[in-house]
Amino acid sequence: MGDHQGMDIPKSFHLPADIHAYLVDHGTAPDAVQRALIDETRALGDISIMQIAPEQGALLTLLVALTGTRFAVEVGTFTGYSALCIARGLQPGGRLVCCDVNEEWTAVARRAWEQAGVADRVDLRLAPAIETLRALPPEAVVDFAFIDADKPSYVDYYEELLPRLRIGGLLVADNVLWFGRVVDPAATDPDTRAIRRFNDHVRDDPRTDVVMLPVGDGLTIARRAS
Repeated sequence: MGDHQGMDIPKSFHLPADIHAYLVDHGTAPDAVQRALIDETRALGDISIMQIAPEQGALLTLLVALTGTRFAVEVGTFTGYSALCIARGLQPGGRLVCCDVNEEWTAVARRAWEQAGVADRVDLRLAPAIETLRALPPEAVVDFAFIDADKPSYVDYYEELLPRLRIGGLLVADNVLWFGRVVDPAATDPDTRAIRRFNDHVRDDPRTDVVMLPVGDGLTIARRAS
């Protein structure tokens, strides 16, 4: 098992390490740029757990390509792995707006995007995400959205994005299992409560068709149906 495959095992907390390595090995593997980005992010220390898992990245690329996405929005960019995966799935001429507030982490992202040849597709906006989202066109022009940021704001991000999502467009949210704490009655911290609130909110939304998948730390995929 290569280090680049195993470094994110805690994110796939529900899988044995050998099973996780096997499934990553039998999907589209991270390329040289992605492996280097994983290594550089890991050097940041424990915060590297914020990076999505390789199989999550491969799934994002597939979903973006399958939906024919031309305009995507990401909330929470960190060191840029998920944005790189989304950008690679875009249609020719497609654009990705990335929302983040950390210049240090997104500087790593910018270098990776340049190395991967996707920097011209990415519009990084360093500002509070809710402000960036509210500044987007109010009409339904977004094909694909990815939320992976501060948990207490998940519902707010969702409610800003969903009306802007075209019918048939996808909204994907990370960390919806929150390392299993969502089902632990003893877990009452603000982030856990926020994820539970978000999960219930999406489940009960009549505008979407929804599936929650045990990929990485849990991904919810919501398709706007009306």
